Amino acid sequence: MTSTCNCEVHVRRQQECLRLASGNMLKPLLVKGEQQVPCLFIMGDSTFDNGNNNNLLTAAKANYPPYGIDFPDGPTAELLGFHKYIEPFATVKGVDMFRGVNYASGAAGILDESGIHVGDRISLNRQLRNHKVTISHMSTLLGNKTLTKEYLSKCIYIVEMGNNDYINNYLLPQFYPSSHLYKPEQYATILIQQYSKQLKTLYHYGARKVVVFGIGGIGCVPTEMDLYGTEDSVCVNSIDSAVKKFSDKLKPMIDDLNSNLPNANFIYINSTSIAIRDPPSIGITNLHEPCCEISGTIGAGQCKHGGGACSDRTAHYFWDGFHPSEAPNKVCAERAYTALLSTDAYPFDISQLALL
Repeated sequence: MTSTCNCEVHVRRQQECLRLASGNMLKPLLVKGEQQVPCLFIMGDSTFDNGNNNNLLTAAKANYPPYGIDFPDGPTAELLGFHKYIEPFATVKGVDMFRGVNYASGAAGILDESGIHVGDRISLNRQLRNHKVTISHMSTLLGNKTLTKEYLSKCIYIVEMGNNDYINNYLLPQFYPSSHLYKPEQYATILIQQYSKQLKTLYHYGARKVVVFGIGGIGCVPTEMDLYGTEDSVCVNSIDSAVKKFSDKLKPMIDDLNSNLPNANFIYINSTSIAIRDPPSIGITNLHEPCCEISGTIGAGQCKHGGGACSDRTAHYFWDGFHPSEAPNKVCAERAYTALLSTDAYPFDISQLALL
Protein backbone atom coordinates (compact mmCIF):
# COMPACT_ATOMS: atom_id res chain seq x y z
CA MET A 1 0.00 0.00 0.00
CA THR A 2 1.41 3.39 -0.96
CA SER A 3 0.55 7.02 -0.53
CA THR A 4 3.19 8.60 -2.73
CA CYS A 5 2.69 12.18 -3.80
CA ASN A 6 4.98 14.78 -5.35
CA CYS A 7 5.40 18.35 -4.11
CA GLU A 8 2.90 19.81 -6.61
CA VAL A 9 -0.04 17.77 -5.32
CA HIS A 10 0.92 17.52 -1.66
CA VAL A 11 -0.88 20.67 -0.50
CA ARG A 12 -4.06 19.83 -2.43
CA ARG A 13 -4.05 16.30 -1.06
CA GLN A 14 -3.45 17.50 2.49
CA GLN A 15 -6.39 19.89 2.18
CA GLU A 16 -8.59 17.02 0.97
CA CYS A 17 -7.48 14.88 3.92
CA LEU A 18 -8.20 17.71 6.33
CA ARG A 19 -11.66 18.11 4.84
CA LEU A 20 -12.35 14.42 5.39
CA ALA A 21 -10.97 14.48 8.91
CA SER A 22 -12.80 17.66 9.90
CA GLY A 23 -16.05 15.77 10.28
CA ASN A 24 -17.71 17.18 7.16
CA MET A 25 -18.58 13.64 6.15
CA LEU A 26 -20.05 12.84 9.57
CA LYS A 27 -23.42 14.53 9.10
CA PRO A 28 -26.58 13.88 11.12
CA LEU A 29 -28.62 10.93 9.89
CA LEU A 30 -31.35 12.85 8.11
CA VAL A 31 -31.48 11.33 4.66
CA LYS A 32 -31.83 7.63 3.99
CA GLY A 33 -28.69 6.33 2.33
CA GLU A 34 -26.50 9.21 3.50
CA GLN A 35 -23.09 8.11 4.76
CA GLN A 36 -23.38 7.85 8.54
CA VAL A 37 -19.72 7.61 9.53
CA PRO A 38 -16.65 9.00 7.80
CA CYS A 39 -14.93 5.66 7.38
CA LEU A 40 -15.21 1.91 7.80
CA PHE A 41 -12.37 -0.45 8.62
CA ILE A 42 -12.79 -4.20 8.28
CA MET A 43 -10.77 -7.06 9.76
CA GLY A 44 -11.68 -10.67 9.29
CA ASP A 45 -11.40 -13.85 7.26
CA SER A 46 -12.85 -15.05 3.95
CA THR A 47 -16.29 -13.82 4.97
CA PHE A 48 -15.02 -10.25 4.37
CA ASP A 49 -11.89 -10.67 2.21
CA ASN A 50 -12.39 -8.69 -1.00
CA GLY A 51 -8.97 -9.03 -2.57
CA ASN A 52 -6.18 -9.18 0.00
CA ASN A 53 -5.44 -12.84 -0.77
CA ASN A 54 -5.46 -12.45 -4.55
CA ASN A 55 -1.68 -12.24 -4.90
CA LEU A 56 -0.75 -14.49 -1.98
CA LEU A 57 0.55 -18.03 -2.44
CA THR A 58 -2.55 -19.70 -0.99
CA ALA A 59 -5.51 -21.89 -1.84
CA ALA A 60 -7.71 -19.51 0.16
CA LYS A 61 -8.78 -17.11 -2.56
CA ALA A 62 -11.91 -16.50 -4.60
CA ASN A 63 -10.73 -14.36 -7.52
CA TYR A 64 -11.98 -16.75 -10.17
CA PRO A 65 -15.34 -17.83 -11.59
CA PRO A 66 -17.90 -18.89 -10.55
CA TYR A 67 -17.20 -16.64 -7.52
CA GLY A 68 -18.71 -13.22 -8.09
CA ILE A 69 -21.16 -14.49 -10.70
CA ASP A 70 -23.89 -12.10 -9.48
CA PHE A 71 -21.64 -9.45 -7.94
CA PRO A 72 -20.05 -7.10 -10.50
CA ASP A 73 -18.98 -4.19 -8.30
CA GLY A 74 -17.56 -5.75 -5.15
CA PRO A 75 -18.93 -5.74 -1.61
CA THR A 76 -20.51 -2.59 -0.20
CA ALA A 77 -21.46 -1.27 3.21
CA GLU A 78 -24.69 0.14 1.84
CA LEU A 79 -26.64 0.09 5.13
CA LEU A 80 -24.12 2.60 6.50
CA GLY A 81 -24.45 4.70 3.36
CA PHE A 82 -21.22 3.69 1.63
CA HIS A 83 -21.99 3.48 -2.09
CA LYS A 84 -18.53 2.33 -3.17
CA TYR A 85 -16.93 -0.74 -1.67
CA ILE A 86 -14.17 -0.37 0.91
CA GLU A 87 -10.90 -1.12 -0.88
CA PRO A 88 -8.57 -3.91 0.25
CA PHE A 89 -5.29 -3.01 1.93
CA ALA A 90 -3.50 -4.72 -0.97
CA THR A 91 -4.56 -2.01 -3.45
CA VAL A 92 -5.78 1.10 -1.58
CA LYS A 93 -3.80 4.28 -2.18
CA GLY A 94 -3.64 7.88 -1.00
CA VAL A 95 -6.75 9.66 0.22
CA ASP A 96 -8.94 6.63 -0.50
CA MET A 97 -7.79 5.15 2.79
CA PHE A 98 -9.70 7.91 4.59
CA ARG A 99 -12.92 6.14 3.57
CA GLY A 100 -11.61 3.03 5.28
CA VAL A 101 -9.64 -0.09 4.44
CA ASN A 102 -10.51 -3.78 4.28
CA TYR A 103 -7.75 -5.94 5.82
CA ALA A 104 -9.64 -9.25 5.82
CA SER A 105 -7.89 -12.38 4.59
CA GLY A 106 -9.24 -15.81 3.72
CA ALA A 107 -8.10 -18.57 6.15
CA ALA A 108 -6.93 -15.97 8.72
CA GLY A 109 -7.41 -16.56 12.41
CA ILE A 110 -6.97 -15.14 15.88
CA LEU A 111 -3.98 -17.46 16.20
CA ASP A 112 -1.12 -16.88 13.76
CA GLU A 113 -0.83 -20.57 12.88
CA SER A 114 -4.48 -21.09 11.94
CA GLY A 115 -4.89 -21.82 8.22
CA ILE A 116 -1.18 -22.38 7.54
CA HIS A 117 -1.84 -25.65 5.70
CA VAL A 118 -3.66 -23.82 2.86
CA GLY A 119 -0.80 -21.37 2.34
CA ASP A 120 -0.17 -17.74 3.13
CA ARG A 121 -2.85 -15.71 4.90
CA ILE A 122 -2.93 -12.48 6.88
CA SER A 123 -3.67 -13.35 10.50
CA LEU A 124 -5.39 -10.85 12.79
CA ASN A 125 -2.01 -9.86 14.23
CA ARG A 126 -0.75 -9.08 10.71
CA GLN A 127 -3.96 -7.20 9.91
CA LEU A 128 -3.37 -5.04 12.96
CA ARG A 129 0.17 -4.33 11.78
CA ASN A 130 -1.22 -3.38 8.37
CA HIS A 131 -3.66 -1.00 10.05
CA LYS A 132 -0.73 0.62 11.83
CA VAL A 133 0.84 1.20 8.39
CA THR A 134 -2.41 2.83 7.22
CA ILE A 135 -2.48 5.10 10.26
CA SER A 136 1.12 6.15 9.56
CA HIS A 137 0.18 7.07 5.96
CA MET A 138 -2.87 9.00 7.17
CA SER A 139 -0.81 10.90 9.73
CA THR A 140 1.74 11.79 7.05
CA LEU A 141 -0.97 13.09 4.71
CA LEU A 142 -2.63 15.07 7.49
CA GLY A 143 0.63 16.15 9.07
CA ASN A 144 -1.01 15.65 12.45
CA LYS A 145 -1.17 12.44 14.57
CA THR A 146 -3.73 13.89 16.98
CA LEU A 147 -6.12 14.82 14.19
CA THR A 148 -5.71 11.33 12.75
CA LYS A 149 -6.70 9.73 16.06
CA GLU A 150 -9.70 12.03 16.38
CA TYR A 151 -10.80 11.04 12.89
CA LEU A 152 -10.39 7.32 13.58
CA SER A 153 -12.48 7.63 16.73
CA LYS A 154 -15.51 8.51 14.56
CA CYS A 155 -15.09 5.51 12.25
CA ILE A 156 -16.70 2.11 12.60
CA TYR A 157 -14.49 -0.97 12.79
CA ILE A 158 -15.85 -4.40 11.94
CA VAL A 159 -13.97 -7.43 13.26
CA GLU A 160 -14.97 -11.01 12.52
CA MET A 161 -12.57 -13.74 13.60
CA GLY A 162 -12.56 -17.25 15.00
CA ASN A 163 -13.95 -19.39 12.20
CA ASN A 164 -10.54 -20.55 11.01
CA ASP A 165 -9.28 -21.18 14.51
CA TYR A 166 -11.78 -24.02 14.42
CA ILE A 167 -12.24 -24.98 10.74
CA ASN A 168 -8.56 -24.62 9.86
CA ASN A 169 -6.98 -25.51 13.18
CA TYR A 170 -8.83 -27.22 16.03
CA LEU A 171 -10.97 -29.41 13.73
CA LEU A 172 -8.00 -30.65 11.69
CA PRO A 173 -6.03 -32.84 14.12
CA GLN A 174 -4.01 -34.25 11.20
CA PHE A 175 -2.42 -30.81 10.70
CA TYR A 176 -2.62 -29.07 14.08
CA PRO A 177 -1.95 -30.28 17.65
CA SER A 178 -4.48 -27.96 19.34
CA SER A 179 -7.27 -30.53 19.80
CA HIS A 180 -4.76 -32.99 21.29
CA LEU A 181 -3.44 -30.39 23.71
CA TYR A 182 -6.64 -28.64 24.81
CA LYS A 183 -10.19 -29.52 25.69
CA PRO A 184 -12.80 -27.26 23.99
CA GLU A 185 -13.16 -25.07 27.10
CA GLN A 186 -9.40 -24.57 27.39
CA TYR A 187 -9.04 -23.77 23.71
CA ALA A 188 -11.88 -21.25 23.81
CA THR A 189 -10.21 -19.53 26.77
CA ILE A 190 -6.90 -19.29 24.87
CA LEU A 191 -8.68 -17.78 21.86
CA ILE A 192 -10.58 -15.22 23.95
CA GLN A 193 -7.46 -14.15 25.85
CA GLN A 194 -5.63 -13.53 22.57
CA TYR A 195 -8.66 -11.90 20.92
CA SER A 196 -9.11 -9.51 23.83
CA LYS A 197 -5.47 -8.40 23.58
CA GLN A 198 -5.85 -7.83 19.85
CA LEU A 199 -9.00 -5.75 20.28
CA LYS A 200 -7.24 -3.69 22.95
CA THR A 201 -4.44 -3.07 20.46
CA LEU A 202 -7.04 -1.84 17.96
CA TYR A 203 -8.41 0.49 20.65
CA HIS A 204 -4.93 1.86 21.38
CA TYR A 205 -4.53 2.58 17.66
CA GLY A 206 -7.55 4.88 17.91
CA ALA A 207 -10.65 2.71 17.35
CA ARG A 208 -13.62 3.61 19.57
CA LYS A 209 -16.60 2.10 17.68
CA VAL A 210 -15.98 -1.59 17.17
CA VAL A 211 -18.39 -4.26 15.93
CA VAL A 212 -17.37 -7.80 16.88
CA PHE A 213 -19.17 -10.44 14.83
CA GLY A 214 -19.56 -13.83 16.45
CA ILE A 215 -19.08 -17.07 14.54
CA GLY A 216 -22.04 -19.09 13.35
CA GLY A 217 -22.97 -22.76 13.20
CA ILE A 218 -19.75 -24.28 11.91
CA GLY A 219 -21.22 -27.73 12.53
CA CYS A 220 -23.82 -27.03 9.86
CA VAL A 221 -21.52 -26.13 6.96
CA PRO A 222 -21.47 -28.74 4.16
CA THR A 223 -17.74 -29.51 4.31
CA GLU A 224 -17.76 -30.18 8.07
CA MET A 225 -20.87 -32.35 7.75
CA ASP A 226 -19.15 -34.37 5.02
CA LEU A 227 -15.97 -34.75 7.07
CA TYR A 228 -17.53 -35.66 10.40
CA GLY A 229 -20.98 -37.02 9.63
CA THR A 230 -24.01 -35.94 11.60
CA GLU A 231 -25.14 -39.23 13.19
CA ASP A 232 -28.75 -38.52 12.28
CA SER A 233 -28.57 -34.99 13.70
CA VAL A 234 -29.22 -31.88 11.61
CA CYS A 235 -25.64 -30.68 12.13
CA VAL A 236 -22.41 -31.94 13.73
CA ASN A 237 -23.29 -31.49 17.40
CA SER A 238 -19.75 -32.02 18.71
CA ILE A 239 -18.49 -29.11 16.59
CA ASP A 240 -21.29 -26.76 17.58
CA SER A 241 -20.76 -27.67 21.23
CA ALA A 242 -17.04 -26.85 21.02
CA VAL A 243 -17.62 -23.56 19.18
CA LYS A 244 -20.29 -22.55 21.72
CA LYS A 245 -17.56 -22.50 24.40
CA PHE A 246 -15.94 -19.67 22.43
CA SER A 247 -19.18 -17.86 21.56
CA ASP A 248 -20.33 -17.84 25.19
CA LYS A 249 -17.23 -15.86 26.15
CA LEU A 250 -17.73 -13.05 23.64
CA LYS A 251 -20.33 -11.04 25.57
CA PRO A 252 -18.26 -11.05 28.79
CA MET A 253 -15.25 -9.97 26.71
CA ILE A 254 -17.28 -7.05 25.30
CA ASP A 255 -18.32 -6.03 28.83
CA ASP A 256 -14.71 -6.16 29.99
CA LEU A 257 -13.49 -3.99 27.09
CA ASN A 258 -16.24 -1.40 27.55
CA SER A 259 -15.70 -1.26 31.31
CA ASN A 260 -11.94 -0.88 31.25
CA LEU A 261 -11.22 1.20 28.14
CA PRO A 262 -12.32 4.88 28.38
CA ASN A 263 -14.84 5.97 25.72
CA ALA A 264 -14.82 2.50 24.15
CA ASN A 265 -17.97 1.29 22.43
CA PHE A 266 -17.59 -2.38 21.51
CA ILE A 267 -20.69 -4.25 20.40
CA TYR A 268 -21.27 -7.95 19.76
CA ILE A 269 -23.29 -9.33 16.85
CA ASN A 270 -24.67 -12.76 17.73
CA SER A 271 -24.57 -14.78 14.52
CA THR A 272 -26.34 -17.70 16.19
CA SER A 273 -29.30 -15.51 17.16
CA ILE A 274 -29.47 -14.13 13.63
CA ALA A 275 -29.56 -17.62 12.09
CA ILE A 276 -32.62 -17.90 9.85
CA ARG A 277 -35.23 -19.94 11.72
CA ASP A 278 -37.52 -20.44 8.73
CA PRO A 279 -35.41 -20.52 5.54
CA PRO A 280 -38.32 -21.40 3.19
CA SER A 281 -39.99 -18.13 4.22
CA ILE A 282 -37.31 -16.27 2.25
CA GLY A 283 -37.16 -18.78 -0.58
CA ILE A 284 -34.31 -20.99 0.69
CA THR A 285 -35.24 -24.64 0.15
CA ASN A 286 -31.81 -26.29 -0.15
CA LEU A 287 -30.06 -26.10 3.22
CA HIS A 288 -27.03 -28.34 2.79
CA GLU A 289 -25.87 -28.67 -0.82
CA PRO A 290 -23.39 -26.06 -2.09
CA CYS A 291 -24.56 -24.07 -5.10
CA CYS A 292 -21.22 -24.23 -6.91
CA GLU A 293 -19.27 -27.23 -8.10
CA ILE A 294 -16.74 -28.04 -5.38
CA SER A 295 -12.99 -28.41 -5.90
CA GLY A 296 -11.39 -31.70 -4.94
CA THR A 297 -7.99 -30.19 -4.13
CA ILE A 298 -6.52 -28.70 -0.96
CA GLY A 299 -8.94 -26.20 0.44
CA ALA A 300 -11.75 -28.59 -0.52
CA GLY A 301 -15.02 -26.87 0.05
CA GLN A 302 -14.19 -24.02 -2.32
CA CYS A 303 -15.67 -23.68 -5.79
CA LYS A 304 -13.80 -25.42 -8.58
CA HIS A 305 -11.93 -23.04 -10.89
CA GLY A 306 -14.29 -22.30 -13.77
CA GLY A 307 -16.76 -24.84 -12.42
CA GLY A 308 -20.50 -24.68 -12.72
CA ALA A 309 -23.02 -23.05 -10.41
CA CYS A 310 -26.65 -23.85 -9.71
CA SER A 311 -29.27 -21.84 -11.57
CA ASP A 312 -31.55 -21.48 -8.53
CA ARG A 313 -29.01 -19.58 -6.45
CA THR A 314 -31.56 -17.86 -4.23
CA ALA A 315 -32.81 -21.31 -3.14
CA HIS A 316 -29.44 -22.45 -1.74
CA TYR A 317 -28.34 -21.55 1.77
CA PHE A 318 -24.69 -22.29 0.96
CA TRP A 319 -22.72 -20.97 -2.00
CA ASP A 320 -19.71 -23.28 -1.53
CA GLY A 321 -18.71 -25.80 1.12
CA PHE A 322 -18.12 -23.13 3.77
CA HIS A 323 -19.84 -19.86 2.94
CA PRO A 324 -23.50 -18.83 2.95
CA SER A 325 -25.07 -17.49 -0.22
CA GLU A 326 -26.25 -13.92 -0.74
CA ALA A 327 -29.71 -14.36 0.84
CA PRO A 328 -28.56 -15.39 4.38
CA ASN A 329 -25.72 -12.86 4.21
CA LYS A 330 -28.26 -10.13 3.49
CA VAL A 331 -30.37 -11.18 6.49
CA CYS A 332 -27.28 -11.15 8.70
CA ALA A 333 -26.29 -7.65 7.54
CA GLU A 334 -29.78 -6.25 8.02
CA ARG A 335 -30.20 -7.68 11.51
CA ALA A 336 -26.69 -6.66 12.56
CA TYR A 337 -27.55 -3.12 11.49
CA THR A 338 -31.07 -3.11 12.97
CA ALA A 339 -31.57 -5.91 15.49
CA LEU A 340 -34.80 -7.87 15.12
CA LEU A 341 -34.43 -9.72 18.41
CA SER A 342 -32.86 -8.46 21.63
CA THR A 343 -30.35 -11.30 21.33
CA ASP A 344 -29.11 -10.21 17.87
CA ALA A 345 -26.80 -7.45 19.12
CA TYR A 346 -25.30 -6.50 22.48
CA PRO A 347 -25.49 -3.99 24.06
CA PHE A 348 -27.02 -2.41 20.93
CA ASP A 349 -26.91 -2.71 17.15
CA ILE A 350 -24.80 -1.04 14.44
CA SER A 351 -27.40 1.63 13.61
CA GLN A 352 -27.14 2.90 17.20
CA LEU A 353 -23.36 2.65 17.21
CA ALA A 354 -23.21 4.85 14.12
CA LEU A 355 -25.08 7.63 15.96
CA LEU A 356 -22.66 7.83 18.89
